[in-house]
Amino acid sequence: MQKNIDPVLPWIGLSSIPGVGRATFRRLVKRFGSPERALAASADELLDVEGIGRKVVDAIVSFDWREPAEREIEKASRSDVDIITMNDDAYPGNLRDTPDPPLFLYIKGALKPEDRNAVAVVGTRRTTHYGKTVTHRLAGELAASGFTVISGLARGIDTQAHRGALAARGRTIAVLGCGIDVVYPPENRSLMEEIGGSGAVVTENPFGTQPESGYFPARNRIISGFARGTVIIEASEDSGSLITAQYALDQGRKLFAVPGNIGSPVSRGTNSLIKKGAILVEGTDDVLSGVVQKPVTQGGTKPWLTLPSMTRDELVVLNCITVEPKHIDVLMSESRMAAGALGGVLVNLELKGLAKQLPGKYFVRGNY
Repeated sequence: MQKNIDPVLPWIGLSSIPGVGRATFRRLVKRFGSPERALAASADELLDVEGIGRKVVDAIVSFDWREPAEREIEKASRSDVDIITMNDDAYPGNLRDTPDPPLFLYIKGALKPEDRNAVAVVGTRRTTHYGKTVTHRLAGELAASGFTVISGLARGIDTQAHRGALAARGRTIAVLGCGIDVVYPPENRSLMEEIGGSGAVVTENPFGTQPESGYFPARNRIISGFARGTVIIEASEDSGSLITAQYALDQGRKLFAVPGNIGSPVSRGTNSLIKKGAILVEGTDDVLSGVVQKPVTQGGTKPWLTLPSMTRDELVVLNCITVEPKHIDVLMSESRMAAGALGGVLVNLELKGLAKQLPGKYFVRGNY
């Protein structure tokens, strides 16, 4: 009796052959109908495929692909990782519709049909307090509105995007530029585990792939490809998130940017995107109206945006506090309150999660 063959095996096997990249893989499958038939083709048949040279043909004919492919599948099984190919019904439709979709995906956690309503939120690793606050809030509101938040698990904006979605008890997907078994950056290990438990961690890279710089531009096309729109929050002129922005445009997806301080280097990229036509984001509805044509709400009122009860003095002070740090002396001047009274109000606002004190007696808005 013939042993059943894992349908993923020839996909991994063909892609593991030296010289067979995504473009060559697609040419072979287009010619022969499947990876399995391409692997079984003769040298003469392979040479008939446009763009396939003798070196690649010799590699396909001689390479012992089965054993490494079986080892890869065994690693996935032991690690509770799913591998799905482009032919799988579970493969994300948004991603399949892009010009250069991954041939297959390694998935820790689970993809769901509702992930087709996804928005990517990315930006600089060297973010400001303003960027962190805006990202956390925006991602949380998107997630609470039923959208899956896609990002890249990097330091800075990406981390805040994932955390904001999780804080709102929504879905988030992290796309890695390394193997599914590699944690990068290392300090995000617990975050990666949390995402895998309630959303999904995804990569196209084999087990053990280290986070080298060349893998991240390819990772970025997957981030934007998953989503119906991409939001850029804080990006310098040479930021990798601008690569994601370009992929979004190439894939025919909506591009959004949050404006930043004109004197900040990490705002030059985002502000430039807005000048070039990216949709300016002042609030969540700007994103929702861009991807669904009209604002999305749940029952009209978003409970995660409902503020706790406040006194008149608390409202006055809260209106003076912004996402940019303000010194207590500035707040005293703007609120026209005495130092003792203002101090008491600020303590109450901190206890309610509406304000946060930074070193040096500076205050900013809380993550609400």
